[in-house]
Amino acid sequence: MFTGIITDVGHIRSVEHRGDMRARIGTGYDVSGIEIGASIACDGVCLTVVALGSDSFDVDISAETLSKTNLSAWQDGRRVNLERALRVGDELGGHIVSGHVDGLAEVVGLRDEGDSTRVTLRAPDTLARFIAPKGSVALNGTSLTVNEVEGREFGINFIPHTKSVTTWGDVDMGDLINLEIDTLARYVARLAEAG
Repeated sequence: MFTGIITDVGHIRSVEHRGDMRARIGTGYDVSGIEIGASIACDGVCLTVVALGSDSFDVDISAETLSKTNLSAWQDGRRVNLERALRVGDELGGHIVSGHVDGLAEVVGLRDEGDSTRVTLRAPDTLARFIAPKGSVALNGTSLTVNEVEGREFGINFIPHTKSVTTWGDVDMGDLINLEIDTLARYVARLAEAG
């Protein structure tokens, strides 16, 4: 489990395509505190550490994960949001995030509002009903509050701090973003259907 509070921005050092994909991610984390088998959310996708370097870790990414996320676009130099798994006693600053991406949202609007940036995204039809104004979503692993919803489109406001400590300062039109809907929203919708 994760909180959606990004604690490092890593860099893709290498990508190797085989049956699956292996990526080496450079990190500011103290790798001596990371164990093989640890879970790290990488752009919102829970991945397992399979090897360690002096300032990097390797992850294997299955074909299934590549088909459901934006990780197939990873290439050398790309910046990625990182978060270590939640430990008992850690502060829950965002919301409960599983690291299981539900689908891809597309950036369809960008505009500056003062020092902040308003980003409009379009969700897949199957997920749009789970997104509500003032509800939570995880986008590329970042816990965010939805400002407004209109059909499949929803807006997020990024303050300067968020843009500087995550990859959200790099966002561009047409980007495909890993979307994880709030688990609570999924259960509420399921209960409403059953009622």
